[in-house]
Amino acid sequence: MSLPGRFIAFEGGEGAGKSTQARLLAEALRARGLTVVVTREPGGTPGAEAIRALLLLPPGEGWPPQAEALLFAAARADHVAHLIRPALARGDWVICDRFVDSSRAYQGGAGALGDDAITALHAFGSDGMRPDRVILLEGDESALSARLAARGGAADAIEGRPAEYHRAVAQAFRTLAEADPQAFARIDAIGAPEDVHARIIAVLEDLLP
Repeated sequence: MSLPGRFIAFEGGEGAGKSTQARLLAEALRARGLTVVVTREPGGTPGAEAIRALLLLPPGEGWPPQAEALLFAAARADHVAHLIRPALARGDWVICDRFVDSSRAYQGGAGALGDDAITALHAFGSDGMRPDRVILLEGDESALSARLAARGGAADAIEGRPAEYHRAVAQAFRTLAEADPQAFARIDAIGAPEDVHARIIAVLEDLLP
């Protein structure tokens, strides 16, 4: 009999180390004999990746906030229908670099669209799907900024927004986590990747076989 699939989402601001920690978690789960799918948002399916390109390298002057939220919701709907739900139905573990709480923090919070608008879009597009656990990676603003700068490369349309916007994102994530402590595990993202990974494994022990 196959074990039930689990859905873990990594959240946090720019430079928090979500991609690194998603990879480390996947390696640890596979070492336990689990089948793991690692994916990202926006993206993960051909349709959602096409929308990702529109969001991160927008045409013209960029998207107004409402259009941006609609595009994220459309990408997520495709991702959920064509990748996440089928993987969970097979009994796989799905690890996603960002999910709906990013839209709630970025477009709903920092973008001032409000949480009700984002959750309504998610209810329509993805039946309100929630992860089994949200890993929120948090850290000092200056440390995360230094990590992001060290990564190099040109900033995309969202990374390149002003510091005030990213502070508002961080505050929105904190507000979401404080309001729903059962759904969110708040993890200190500063330190060696292996140390952060150990903190993450500790808060997932109740879900592990």
